[in-house]
Amino acid sequence: MNDFLTIDKIHKSFPARESYLKVLDGITLRQGEGEVVAIVGASGSGKTTLLRIVAGLEQPDTGAVALRGKPVTGPGPERAMVFQQFGLLPWLNVLDNILFGLRPAGLTKDEAEERTHDAIARVGLTGFEKFMPKELSGGMQQRVGIARALAVRPALMLCDEPFASVDTLTRQTMQTDLQKVVRETATSVLLVTHDIEEAIFLGDRVIVFSSRPGRVMEEIPITLPKTRDHSVRTLSEFQELREHIWQRLQSKN
Repeated sequence: MNDFLTIDKIHKSFPARESYLKVLDGITLRQGEGEVVAIVGASGSGKTTLLRIVAGLEQPDTGAVALRGKPVTGPGPERAMVFQQFGLLPWLNVLDNILFGLRPAGLTKDEAEERTHDAIARVGLTGFEKFMPKELSGGMQQRVGIARALAVRPALMLCDEPFASVDTLTRQTMQTDLQKVVRETATSVLLVTHDIEEAIFLGDRVIVFSSRPGRVMEEIPITLPKTRDHSVRTLSEFQELREHIWQRLQSKN
């Protein structure tokens, strides 16, 4: 596997009353280009903190992150984040929300609009360009969030529980849609989720974190077919993986 993303010995603590709360304890990971890596773990195990460090929104206490060999020291256009909350600007319509995210890219008006319309089409929102966020369902709002990330054309998409705010049926539909989009665009994805099935369905590998402080307990390759639909959840291999990950999450080390 090529060293597209390298995460080396990341430690992170936060102030807590008169002491410090250790959140990450020596996290080391490698991600290949075009790979989807899903991280699962209990609440408070540092999954989102690690994602924010990779995004350049937080700095580790010790350790380093590099993308394509270049150290990550802050945010950059080669990384785009999809948050759990939609984060749309309520006074802008779908089209303008996505265009707004392209402002730092230094594109011409035509280039920005071409990228925006392409991203809107990829997430199935053609025809909704002029809709305001309040006129959209939760699932559609999250599609806008994904389109906004795609329009930047990042090398790495960072997804923090992207479907946690939608119902189960919508969640599974959007999982299928996201899988299709990342395969079509060859975008690498680092995904944080509490949903074991989501991790297996979307991931090429699943990383299991211990409870706080977060450590890597196990890296599990997912050997299911690359193109997956809902029926893959009925396979014995899928069910065995789900049970194995569940059992690992219940263990202490």
